[in-house]
Amino acid sequence: MTRNVDVLVIGAGPAGLTAAYCLTKEMPSVLVIEKDPVYVGGISRTVRYKDFLFDIGGHRFFSKAKEVVDLWREILPDDFIERPRLSRIYYGGKYYSYPLSAFEALINLGVIRSAACVLSYGYARINPIKDPKTFHQWVRNQFGEKLFSIFFKTYTEKVWGMSCDEISADWAAQRIKGLDLGVAIKNALMRSLPGRKPAGGKVVKTLIESFQYPRKGPGMMWEAAARKIQKQGGTLLKGRELKTLSYDAGRRLWTAEAVLADGTTERYTASHVISSAPVRELVEALTPRPISLLHARALRYRDFLTVALMVRKENLFPDNWIYVHDPKVKVGRVQNFSSWSPEMVPPGLSCLGLEYFCFEGDQLWDSSDADLVALAKREIAQIGLVEESDVVDACVVRQPKAYPVYDDAYRHNMEMIRRDLETSFPTLHLIGRNGMHKYNNQDHAMMTAMLTARNILAGERLYDVWDVNEDAEYHEAGVSGAQAALRSERLVPQRLRAAS
Repeated sequence: MTRNVDVLVIGAGPAGLTAAYCLTKEMPSVLVIEKDPVYVGGISRTVRYKDFLFDIGGHRFFSKAKEVVDLWREILPDDFIERPRLSRIYYGGKYYSYPLSAFEALINLGVIRSAACVLSYGYARINPIKDPKTFHQWVRNQFGEKLFSIFFKTYTEKVWGMSCDEISADWAAQRIKGLDLGVAIKNALMRSLPGRKPAGGKVVKTLIESFQYPRKGPGMMWEAAARKIQKQGGTLLKGRELKTLSYDAGRRLWTAEAVLADGTTERYTASHVISSAPVRELVEALTPRPISLLHARALRYRDFLTVALMVRKENLFPDNWIYVHDPKVKVGRVQNFSSWSPEMVPPGLSCLGLEYFCFEGDQLWDSSDADLVALAKREIAQIGLVEESDVVDACVVRQPKAYPVYDDAYRHNMEMIRRDLETSFPTLHLIGRNGMHKYNNQDHAMMTAMLTARNILAGERLYDVWDVNEDAEYHEAGVSGAQAALRSERLVPQRLRAAS
């Protein structure tokens, strides 16, 4: 039996569900298929283990886009709570508040090292490296060698699995450009004075001090979206993995096949296909075979896993997460789920999520759950948060394809894929982080979906979704406002091309 719909949406993450939600307001003939047999929300899902809820990666609901904030409120009107943003950096056996407290940093680093940081910063500003090519060179120019080594090097290399001397300066310029050291120091000094708050005016974008959060985790948002899509007449099918996607240019009709866990297949036809699936997987499924197939196969992804440790103590520390800059441990970041929302953890207990960045199939990824739990228990004790004996239970959650990797060939590959797909498959629409191989935040992924829905409803591509990135103000009306939004993409590390 073949199910016929107007629009087929591949993937029930934030982008896919946003597209389906917007479309089903106007046209109920929408079908969403999702590979996960249990959860919706993709990396923004909330995983349940016994009475504990886990946020995979940590998702602050904060956006400069009024349309996105309004949509969050529309989908989940009564379940947001205001949460303080509190994070620290662990370095050299000590913890540093983030945003920085000037006096605390001085005490922790010591007068000599603090003076060295200031001198290093001054030297770098007077003697910058001309035309910096690497992440290391760019950060050194902006903050000095000492601050680079303390607050940038180790964590960045853990996340991306490559040296800072192999990562392009483009990523640093885009990712850190909103963090002005002069403003950060001014804010740090103001915070260090009793009863004083940072002065008004320029705000450092990475230093927001509060955010909205669903009381039972981000999955609460996407479970609500799924229910409303179905109430509006759409269909959502979980446990379906895309197998083939064929296009009949003469009839302008798509035929898709998905495989279920028991090996059976289902067949669907649609006039439009919206895909938030990883580009590499999508192109492999396409018929006729795209000429950009080899370009898609060259795309890479960074994966990570979370080891959740349940602890027999409560109120361990107030941080949402702690960034671990210590090279002696493998863990990159520690989430404190009760600080995201008290409703995610049973009373009298705490739950910490230790995040390990890896590549699918490497030694860390392939380790047994028991070995990963043992590693996490050792490291959480090593950095001084809890004792191993305080851990009463644990579980492991793996997240493949969490981040698209921008290696030296990424940009050329995506240009070829995009050109090929837009020419050969005019009713195929790519959205979201993995769907576009762009390191979008949740709100930016949603915006690509919202604009795609408008394009389909209008019957033409009024909006270029590839213009969406992290720095736009979306609220301007009409085509010009949308196209003016977020012109340059948020970059992730790009491995430098070896010198010829």
